[in-house]
Amino acid sequence: MTYTQIAILAVAAAVIIDLFVFRTRLVRRRAFWVSYAIIFFFQLITNGMFTGFGIVQYDGAAIIGSTSPTTEPPPFLGDGRVAFAPVEDLLFGFSLILLSLSLWVLFGRRGIARTPTAGPPMWRRSADD
Repeated sequence: MTYTQIAILAVAAAVIIDLFVFRTRLVRRRAFWVSYAIIFFFQLITNGMFTGFGIVQYDGAAIIGSTSPTTEPPPFLGDGRVAFAPVEDLLFGFSLILLSLSLWVLFGRRGIARTPTAGPPMWRRSADD
């Protein structure tokens, strides 16, 4: 399976989990999309740095577009890339954010939270507290 196929499956799985399994329906909320736009901006910066500087490289056969074996940086835009990074990275990022937020909402609905909810971590509290 290619990176592209796995990324598309990850998006489909995250949306199905959000809408039908957890029933959090985040993809139907404006607040989610506004939050995701902010995350998306910073994802472009970090992915662009990693791929633009050659820290992370992709096999052209596994992604949309191509990757030349030369030391040139990939194109900033085009050839299946946005801000140097393959489009598949954006799909994976979307899936990870949606699944994380869906779990957060699900756990909140079920009352699963750390006690106490404020203050220092429990392992750093003194016996007097």
